Amino acid sequence: MPKRKGKGPTPKAEDRHWHGKRQRARAVKSAKRTGTPTLGPGGRPKQPGEPARQSRPAGARRATGETPELVTGRNPVVEALRAGVPGTALYVTSGTDERVRESIQLAADRNVPLLETGKNELDRLTDGAVHQGIALQVRPYRYAHPDDLLKGTSPLIVAVDGITDPRNLGAIVRSAAAFGASGVVVPERRAAGVTAGAWKASAGTLASLPVAQATNLVRQLKAYQKAGCFVAGLDARGGVTVGDLEVASGPFVLVVGSEGKGLGRLVADTCDMLVTIPMPGKAESLNAGVAAGIALYEISRLRA
Repeated sequence: MPKRKGKGPTPKAEDRHWHGKRQRARAVKSAKRTGTPTLGPGGRPKQPGEPARQSRPAGARRATGETPELVTGRNPVVEALRAGVPGTALYVTSGTDERVRESIQLAADRNVPLLETGKNELDRLTDGAVHQGIALQVRPYRYAHPDDLLKGTSPLIVAVDGITDPRNLGAIVRSAAAFGASGVVVPERRAAGVTAGAWKASAGTLASLPVAQATNLVRQLKAYQKAGCFVAGLDARGGVTVGDLEVASGPFVLVVGSEGKGLGRLVADTCDMLVTIPMPGKAESLNAGVAAGIALYEISRLRA
């Protein structure tokens, strides 16, 4: 540490009496400019590595997607905007790159606020992630209640078990929307939620098809059974092919498991029946999104 002549070592900035006030003033100024709180608990300056505090919108559930998600990087951001992912703010440090300019134009077309920010501020907002000077803030998704999917006299509901890849979830939502499902149910924990990746894979269908969260999937499936729905699990062990599932013409719940582990034991035991997709080829299994699409196509034919 350097010494001041005749006065001992030079004190660090954080040891000076004015440091705290200056940091708080900078934080307040930054919050007003970006719209993102930068103060830590108790009004103190946010410490390095501490996540930014976000207020939860009224009515939002404490679950996956509770706080806004940030999509970072030039390609991810422009692809997200092209796919119609609902953004609430576009943070940009410069607009010289072609992809950045396209992102700015797409954001303007969708009335997404553009916030110019410095590199240091964007580093802080993204927790040090590689952002390439641009980040899109995505609003939290508001999940429906599982009972909201019991619409009409003959609802078709898709429940997912063990799906952890948001892209698979988005693909399942896209197929569910294409074949007339009332909505999709996902477990609240240890499962993929509605993220920017899910939005992109759904090709915008998440804007029209509700996704509900179930605190306990087994309990929710039993509730659907009590409401008059037949619950069938899509599983390689099934003894009936999807195309022969005549009961699907009534109130019906199709449960789709993960690509690797399939349905969980308790979920499989809860289903009224396990059904399968015949595969005469050499592949042992299908991607969960592909399997859901095939099964829903067959079910839609039976319900036509």
